[in-house]
Amino acid sequence: MFIKSVNIGFIKRFFLFLFIILLAVLIVVFTVVNRFSFKEDENTLENIFNSDFNGEEFMNQISNISTEEIAEDSEKDEDSYIKWVDFKGTASVLNTLANLDISSHNDENSPIKYNWIELMAYLGCKYGGDLSLFKQSDLDNLVASLNEGKSIEDLSSGMKLYNYFFQSYDAIFHEYIGEYEIQTTDENGNKVYTKKYGLKAFLPIAKNYSFNHYKDFGTSRSYGYRRVHLGNDLMGSIGTPIIAVESGYVEALGWNQYGGWRIGIRSFDGKRYYYYAHLRKDHPYAKDLKEGDIVQAGDVIGYLGMTGYSSKENVNNINIPHLHFGIQLIFNEVQKDGTNQIWIDVYEIIEFLRKNASTVYMAYDDTKDYERMYDMMMVD
Repeated sequence: MFIKSVNIGFIKRFFLFLFIILLAVLIVVFTVVNRFSFKEDENTLENIFNSDFNGEEFMNQISNISTEEIAEDSEKDEDSYIKWVDFKGTASVLNTLANLDISSHNDENSPIKYNWIELMAYLGCKYGGDLSLFKQSDLDNLVASLNEGKSIEDLSSGMKLYNYFFQSYDAIFHEYIGEYEIQTTDENGNKVYTKKYGLKAFLPIAKNYSFNHYKDFGTSRSYGYRRVHLGNDLMGSIGTPIIAVESGYVEALGWNQYGGWRIGIRSFDGKRYYYYAHLRKDHPYAKDLKEGDIVQAGDVIGYLGMTGYSSKENVNNINIPHLHFGIQLIFNEVQKDGTNQIWIDVYEIIEFLRKNASTVYMAYDDTKDYERMYDMMMVD
């Protein structure tokens, strides 16, 4: 009887021990699964854009979202729009595609007039948006297919991301290449306009003025609050004439404690907002420039300086003279001043635009203001 009672007590304690261990394991598994599910649910495009994420935190969250999900979100219903673009192009690829487009349009014997944005979107699909993976053979094969009579619609029909990449790249480069009329002089010294087809966007720094820059998009900034750098800094000399990259209207002009004296220019189609900041103290803007004015690509709009980082106007609190240049993409007007704006890395775009700098001259001796040397008219 004694042996029997001991065995029963041991068995009861053993099963009680097993039950406790099993219960603990279940609690751990339940907790892990729910945490994982919560994170998966939290890390969705909709939740990120409806959250209070901004600056570095927002960039970290959005980087975990796949291009496929972003593209699907932009097409889920008629009211949808693109909420994020991560431009990963290179100046070399942009030059190659631009030259192909421009040469085909200027060659009367060319049977095909290539569209560089269509080519870019096709390659964007092939490389998952990373155009630094570009291979010349891929472009050669695409061009060969187009020359055989196939359309870009046929070739991209199986690419579910083509529409997303086309809209994204078109939003960036829509007005960069096309027809325009440039001012020249005839043999009698009279001003005449010559129609051309080519690159009609300009480097933000005037011709014959030096500058240097490096890849600084996304680096940390701490003045005012912790945030990321959403542009590219072009280091140069104070007073360097600053140029309108694209035609548009002056949407913002004045003091901003982060950007100092700054200018915001909106493209005519509303898709691009060009931001030029840290302009020169005392004389930041081109003569008589004001909000609402229309500027043409290549116009002088202001002068490089080092203002900003102060709530008090006209203060030089920047250590190194430079132009902060940024491009914001706007697919829906709620994005313009919202917390989750779309700013793209413009470093390679600036390198691409080095080939088209605007020539300027001092037009006013009294104010030392500059103007462009050659007028240009856009052709619709």
